[in-house]
Amino acid sequence: MSLDGFSMHPLTRELNDALAGGRIDKITQPNKQSIILSVRQPGQNFLLHISINSQNPSAHLLEKNLENPPEPPVFCMVLRKQLETGRIAKIRQHGLDRLLLIDIDSLAAGGRIVTKTLVLELMGKYSNIILVQDGQIIDALRKIGENSSRVRTVLPGQAYELPPGQDKLSLFTDSLDDIMTVVKKDGSLRLDKALLAACMGFGPVSAKEVCFSAGLAPSIHIDKLDASDFAAVRQGLEEIRTAAAGGEKTEAVLLLGENNKVLAMAAFPLHYLPEAAVLTFPTVSAMLEKADSLLGSYVLPDKDRFRKLVKNELTRAENKLTKLDEEIAAAENAEEFKIRGDNLMTYQYQFKDREDPSVTVPNIYSETGETITIPLDQRLTLVENMQACYKKYDKLKRAQQLLQVQRRECEDSITYLESIEASLLASSSLAEIAEIHNELIASGYLREKPKKKNNDKPAHPFHFKAPDGMDILVGKNNYQNDKLTFKTARFNDTWFHTKDIPGSHVVLQNGGAEPSDEDILLAASLAAHFSKARGSSKIPVDYTEIRYVKKPSGSKPGFVIFTNQKTLYITPDDRKLAPILAQDPAALQS
Repeated sequence: MSLDGFSMHPLTRELNDALAGGRIDKITQPNKQSIILSVRQPGQNFLLHISINSQNPSAHLLEKNLENPPEPPVFCMVLRKQLETGRIAKIRQHGLDRLLLIDIDSLAAGGRIVTKTLVLELMGKYSNIILVQDGQIIDALRKIGENSSRVRTVLPGQAYELPPGQDKLSLFTDSLDDIMTVVKKDGSLRLDKALLAACMGFGPVSAKEVCFSAGLAPSIHIDKLDASDFAAVRQGLEEIRTAAAGGEKTEAVLLLGENNKVLAMAAFPLHYLPEAAVLTFPTVSAMLEKADSLLGSYVLPDKDRFRKLVKNELTRAENKLTKLDEEIAAAENAEEFKIRGDNLMTYQYQFKDREDPSVTVPNIYSETGETITIPLDQRLTLVENMQACYKKYDKLKRAQQLLQVQRRECEDSITYLESIEASLLASSSLAEIAEIHNELIASGYLREKPKKKNNDKPAHPFHFKAPDGMDILVGKNNYQNDKLTFKTARFNDTWFHTKDIPGSHVVLQNGGAEPSDEDILLAASLAAHFSKARGSSKIPVDYTEIRYVKKPSGSKPGFVIFTNQKTLYITPDDRKLAPILAQDPAALQS
């Protein structure tokens, strides 16, 4: 879901009004898919966030800056060299395409003013940010070589060409009569498809809104419409043009479905989904910033990389556990080889070496006189076959013990990896990701050097207050869990954790006072929410006093043992938890 080119027209006007003439003070790159330009205007500073995340490629103003990695990526360094201290001359849109151009004037050698253009191609998975001067590409965030695309390459030094103009009409510059003529042209088209073919910049959202305003189904074919229907379509186009033109007032909207799923967004009011929840915003930027948070467009650097690493390691460990179970099942047949060996020892003199592929004899261990068939390796003598049976028996007996040890280690690894997976879900800052990075290195899953300490704000547990004022702390990763449980919490505070399920340590800071049932239920609900079982029902949560929680010597981060616990079965109510989670903005991002 992203903004179409028609809705980007008022966005362009909004950004140009705010930023034109401003000086670029600083450029940062929070992650691989976005950059932020800090623009100074007289008496005010702006943050322009440009993202090429395929879920919601956008350019909008930010209220609050995002965290940045300690070392800027190469593309960020290029932009700093080329654009910092430059002034934004103009922000414009190419036709009504999803393509914005930021013209930036800067001083060159000899005091000359040169204009460089930052091209923002905001086109779903093909989105890109390209720096161009005099028609030549200086650099691009996504370099596209011949191996990636046979149609178009984007590499430094190449000529940059804007996409060819669309053979469509603009609702802002062309007459409605001309547009309606194109809409009526092909009677076999559906109405929504005819609008998309006629109106430049239209996406499905704009086309469906016009159909709704006209009181017609998007799927109706053009040849089924009469003069009154076409008049209604014309009126719908006029209404959407007036709404997008804005003037003094802009009303951008987000339509949300269940679980806050983004169904549609536009720079003008939408009515075609009457059952959807409608969020309205005074600016398109504010709407896009909210859409980013709902769609999870901003991802901390390395978070996705660690998530994939942990997932792969988990898959590997689970496959290993399956193989170990198969080997343990095979090892349980060890006694059968001893029985074979004992029978061969008893009856060896009745048979000749290398004569039979198997022998059938009365089983000396059978009280009813049952026979046993023993397969033989004809390359070996009877004595050598007997020795092979005893050797196999000894090997399997030893394997039973070793395999059980390996199985326990594999189960521990799976539990530990699942705890890191839960930690990644709860992490919302660079400092927390750095802690997980160092933990993965210490546990041997990553062969990298630990990151040096930087100026990031130190990571802290989530901090919530119960309605009666009681403090509740929630660890975000295994290191924080250990620190929270064994250093921060007092010996008589109450400790919560999901039973046999990876998740955060939760501490209710009651200091020995008898906690209320409401506080216990809230802390247990938070433990269930910040666990791998999030979204499930009847989640078992253990709780006990901190004094009964111990950390075995040499155990992995986050691993504890505890006694004197009680167990609650929790089905978290998201509506009741929402105001509590809202106390810590980072909790809403996790």
